[in-house]
Amino acid sequence: MRIWGKVIGFLLGLMFGGWFGAIIGLLIGYKIDEALGQNTGFGSFGSTAAGGNHQFFLTTFAVMGHIAKSKGVVTSSEIQVASELMNRMGLQGESRQQAQNAFRDGKRADYPLEDELRRLVALVHGRKDLLQMFLELQMYGVFADGRIDVAEQQMLERIAIVIGFSQSELNRVIARWEAEYRFQQQRQSQSHWSGGERQNSSSSSAHQSLDDAYKLLEINASASNQDVKKAYRRQMNQHHPDKLMSKGLPPEMLEVAKQKAQEIQHAYEMIKQARGMR
Repeated sequence: MRIWGKVIGFLLGLMFGGWFGAIIGLLIGYKIDEALGQNTGFGSFGSTAAGGNHQFFLTTFAVMGHIAKSKGVVTSSEIQVASELMNRMGLQGESRQQAQNAFRDGKRADYPLEDELRRLVALVHGRKDLLQMFLELQMYGVFADGRIDVAEQQMLERIAIVIGFSQSELNRVIARWEAEYRFQQQRQSQSHWSGGERQNSSSSSAHQSLDDAYKLLEINASASNQDVKKAYRRQMNQHHPDKLMSKGLPPEMLEVAKQKAQEIQHAYEMIKQARGMR
């Protein structure tokens, strides 16, 4: 319970208006404490931060399940990706069961998608960075089979409209995630090659990785070194886990945010090396 507004209001009122002023100050302080209690902090969710975090968490998996069901049948690869995402978040016990229940709930034909999305937007106070993170998390399920089909594209467009993303903004998020997906797959495959295999890897594959690194930073290969640095800082500012946590990202999703920040760092290092940047 907040009391400092009442205390300060009472003392200031007493100093400048005697006992009558103290009563007025106490009432004003009460209203201030009440208002602060309803807003738990800059960038945090409404009602209580913990409740808002939990709702973000549940809605993420429910919508993921709804997108998966949009094609008619939820594939084993989509279920596996959802499970892998839970593993990345370190979900165990009750929290993992809640995520699984949310995923199943989202598969219902009568799942109130628009209502739940509007509720989410209200909880995050319309913060674009958190809503973009929500969209990017949905891409894990969408790219379970390495591509977006028509039903998934239509579902993403419905979601984007409700949470306030234009078609061009959605396309940008998808293009960036496609690049991140390929970049991550390429790096993982290279890490399993032997020294000789790595030397014999095709130049076209290396070029694709560099091209995806630029797309991951959302910048053209023709950009100046200074613009590359600015793009890197902009992406890190949008995806840095500490900043997202301070704005209300659920703690369970911290590890995913860390991995995304690492991919941005790897992309930047690859571009720097190709350009000979310091």
